[in-house]
Amino acid sequence: MIRLAFLLLLIVPTNYAFAEHIFNPEAYAQYLDISQLESEKITFDFDGKSYDIYYGFHGSLDAMGSDDPLPTLHSMNINEERKSIEIIMEDVPEKTDFWIRTPQDVLYAEGEKFTVLVDGVDTGYDLMKFPNDYVVGFILSENTTHIEVIGTRVIPEFGGLAILILAISVTGIIYVIRKNPVLNGWTRIN
Repeated sequence: MIRLAFLLLLIVPTNYAFAEHIFNPEAYAQYLDISQLESEKITFDFDGKSYDIYYGFHGSLDAMGSDDPLPTLHSMNINEERKSIEIIMEDVPEKTDFWIRTPQDVLYAEGEKFTVLVDGVDTGYDLMKFPNDYVVGFILSENTTHIEVIGTRVIPEFGGLAILILAISVTGIIYVIRKNPVLNGWTRIN
C-alpha cells in the first residue's frame, strides 16, 4: 500500500505555491494572463533590452467595463538597493485587488517567496507562475499610496558598466602600487 502511494506521488504532478491565497477562487475564474490583454503596462529599458511589466485591477475579465471607479497609478520604479518594484498610487477610491505581471529577469524571489508591503505593512498575496513570468496579486485598501514588491534579485544586478569599472579600479590600484616606491615596500613579505 505504501509503495502504491509513493508511486502515485511520483506520477501525479504537484504544484505548490508558497503564497497565502487571499482571493476567492470562485470569484476569479479566469487567469490573470487573459486579463493582461486589456491591462496597462510599463516598459523598463536596461542595457538595450525592454522589459514589460503589466498591471491591472480586479482579477477577471468580468470586472472590465464595469462602472466601479478604478485606482490611478502614479508611477512604478525599480529599486536596485532594496531589490524591489516600488509602486506609487495616486488615488485608490475603494478597496480593490491589484496585480502585476513581471518577468523573472526583472524581479525574482528565491523559493518564490516575495514580500509585499502595502503602505509599509506586510501583506498576503497570491502568486501565479508562468514559464518566464510571475503574477503577484494582492488587495489594496482605500487611500493606499505606496506599494513595494520585494524579491531577492532585481535588474540590473551587476551590469556590464559595473564590472568594467571594477576591472579598471583593480588594474589601477595594482599599477599604482607597483610604480610607487613608497607603496611598493608595503606589499613585500620578508
